[in-house]
Amino acid sequence: MAVAGGLGRPGRPTRGNKQMQKTINNVKITVICGFITILVLRGTVGIDFLSFSGGGGGGGSEAATDAKVFEDIERILREIRSDSEPDDDDQLVGAASGNNSTAVRVEEMRNYTLGPSITRWNAQRRQWMSQNPGFPSRDALGKPKILLVTGSPPGPCDNPAGDHYLLKSTKNKIDYCRIHGIEIVHNMAHLDRELSGYWSKLPLLRRLMLSHPEVEWVWWMDSDAIFTDMAFELPLSRYVASNLVIHGYEDLLWKQRSWIALNTGSFLLRNCQWSMDLLDAWAPMGPKGRVREAAGKVLTASLTGRPAFEADDQSALIHLLLTQKERWMDKVYVENKYFLHGFWAGLVDRYEEMMEKHHPGLGDERWPFVTHFVGCKPCGSYGDYPVEQCLGGMERAFNFADNQVLRLYGFRHRSLASPKVKSVANRTATPLEAKEAALNMTTKIET
Repeated sequence: MAVAGGLGRPGRPTRGNKQMQKTINNVKITVICGFITILVLRGTVGIDFLSFSGGGGGGGSEAATDAKVFEDIERILREIRSDSEPDDDDQLVGAASGNNSTAVRVEEMRNYTLGPSITRWNAQRRQWMSQNPGFPSRDALGKPKILLVTGSPPGPCDNPAGDHYLLKSTKNKIDYCRIHGIEIVHNMAHLDRELSGYWSKLPLLRRLMLSHPEVEWVWWMDSDAIFTDMAFELPLSRYVASNLVIHGYEDLLWKQRSWIALNTGSFLLRNCQWSMDLLDAWAPMGPKGRVREAAGKVLTASLTGRPAFEADDQSALIHLLLTQKERWMDKVYVENKYFLHGFWAGLVDRYEEMMEKHHPGLGDERWPFVTHFVGCKPCGSYGDYPVEQCLGGMERAFNFADNQVLRLYGFRHRSLASPKVKSVANRTATPLEAKEAALNMTTKIET
């Protein structure tokens, strides 16, 4: 989706002039190719064959001719370089450090925006809701309205099994939202061609907040994250004074400056002006290409333990909060009392133990709210862990959560490794008598 003013700069040449300049440059390159062809032929069949003077040139004349050719080539290359436009990929500002130099599209990073500047959004929201009472900002129980947002690539996965587990992950999110009265959006479109991959969530969240002013919280959740406590509810009253709720650890953030101090695989963002400003400040490291690569070097130098790779949204947010603490942190709630994000490798093999000792509704290490398959990339052709281990873990997590849903209907999976189910409740002619007990989501799960 094109964004008006997204990459605009004053004083840029018109499109017609740019096309004319490119045509001239192409002609110059053609001339170079002609000179190079002559040189190749001279070296292959000999100068006498190509000479119109009948072979009387001599060695000195031949050397002078070669020097003249190279001089002309260098001159034309200098002209082409001097005629390069501000938009050309090779116009970069170099920042040297010892023997290493980093080329950065400084102007492009500085001018990149997610769209037109939004101001007075809080007042605009209030006015819109007062004029549209049919779109309340609270649900039937008086709780702030939440929109869960997730997404997946527009094309099929590299691994066919990845599509299957994306479907299961989406079904899992729909189940949780249905149980708790939360609306859900699953996106498969790239709304900004510059912000691809893990950065694509930023323009999506901004667009959804602008399009749904009645929504109080927008909740991003990665496609490889699965709800595993279907009874747990977000403690929204804890976040009355906060605008960003994200899982993490403050000692890792402030003392260690760790690149995994926070996790952007699952976080809540309040629909307000502060969040609009945060997204605008967060996005400039995201444009793909040299900007993202150069920003990655900055993040690797800034954050402890970060490998050398292009800028990612999680590292960029941590860097932003560290370098602009006074501006942002008083509205950020770093949550670790429950698993808004729970790393899968330490959880999936303990589900049976959890079912024996605990019950849904806890949300913490006893019964994790979210199990996040970081590093698995089920839809891609590579990952940090073996595919079989990841898919096996996802199957167990899905069935662990699905048992909490199926028991409402009297069924459960035969095992956490199997999609097959079996009946666990006796059929009765008076099913409503047992309905109240079945709806108690916090009771223990049969092992």
